[in-house]
Amino acid sequence: MEKGTTAAGLKSANSFTHPLTMVLAPSSMTKRMKKNKQPLQITKDLGRWKPTDDLLLINAVLQTTDLTSVHLGVKFSCRFTLREIQERWYALLYDPVISKLAWQSMRQLHPEAIAAIQSKALFSQAEEALLAKITSSSQPKLEVFQDLLNKHPNVFYPSRTAKNLMVHWQLLKQYYLLEDQSVQPLPKGEQVLNFSDAEQVVDDAKLKDSRDEVLEHELMIADRHQKREIRQLEQELPRWQVLVDSITGMNSPDFDNQTLAALRGRMVRYLMRSREITLGRATKDKQIDVDLSLEGPAWKISRKQGIIKLKNNGDFFIANEGRRPIYIDGRPVLSGNKWKLNNNSVMEIAGLRFVFLINQELISLIKAEAAKMNQA
Repeated sequence: MEKGTTAAGLKSANSFTHPLTMVLAPSSMTKRMKKNKQPLQITKDLGRWKPTDDLLLINAVLQTTDLTSVHLGVKFSCRFTLREIQERWYALLYDPVISKLAWQSMRQLHPEAIAAIQSKALFSQAEEALLAKITSSSQPKLEVFQDLLNKHPNVFYPSRTAKNLMVHWQLLKQYYLLEDQSVQPLPKGEQVLNFSDAEQVVDDAKLKDSRDEVLEHELMIADRHQKREIRQLEQELPRWQVLVDSITGMNSPDFDNQTLAALRGRMVRYLMRSREITLGRATKDKQIDVDLSLEGPAWKISRKQGIIKLKNNGDFFIANEGRRPIYIDGRPVLSGNKWKLNNNSVMEIAGLRFVFLINQELISLIKAEAAKMNQA
């Protein structure tokens, strides 16, 4: 099979001629197809091999005459192995049924698709030999490569352009493949020839003692940030009006000399240390005194569910500021209403239950002082 004859057959995209017609004539293939009636085994790979793949394979083999180079240099529609490429090429050459089917499919390709495939054809050794003669010190323009195309039309692939030749020449120059170039040898002395030599050169002691300055800097910044947060929390402790203590099951005293009342739940205990506190569900943009979400699921509770106040006469009242009712000893307190809280009153909000406990000793002192003020 002559290379120039095949290239001439592929030159015109509009009148596409199958390159294998010189090997297998359609008339002989038709006769063999009638005799061989085993289409299932023959066409088992037709689904993976597309007409574009067959055309790429044929062009690449005719250019390089090396299936290994085709496997490394051509990008098919699938990741074909070298063995699959070899089997496909032999089938196109010697199997009349597959060859005819592939030939018919390639004839149906659009001329633009054929032109695009032909533009991706690999460079042959003869083509690279002509390009390598252009010296690396020169700065050739497109006219030089166009003149090269005109002088050697039988060597270069028909779809080659001056721009293609210039790009490929630049690649050859980059990898020191021109005739006036030579690959620089590795420096002698402590050169590493293989992985074993490199492994022996490595000093394990230096690896163990190596310090990552970037990592240490990040750890130092993180430590400084954590210390700043701890200091900020310590400064905010005196401002807290309500303390939340976890219940441990021990009979610890509910009150001290600063606690007016306590709201005891199943999981936590809220201590009231100011005359007015807000309760509800805390969010990132809204902080409240008593966060009921610490007790349990609180997604039904409003962000500001209610306010508990201590009046001068020593009575506690709760005002419902949320959308859901607050149940006090089984009685609903609707939104906008108030209700008096007594000692051991049971409060229920959206399924969460609490017991309101009053520090009777401290409230008695407050009432006595209020009475003295009124008498005065």
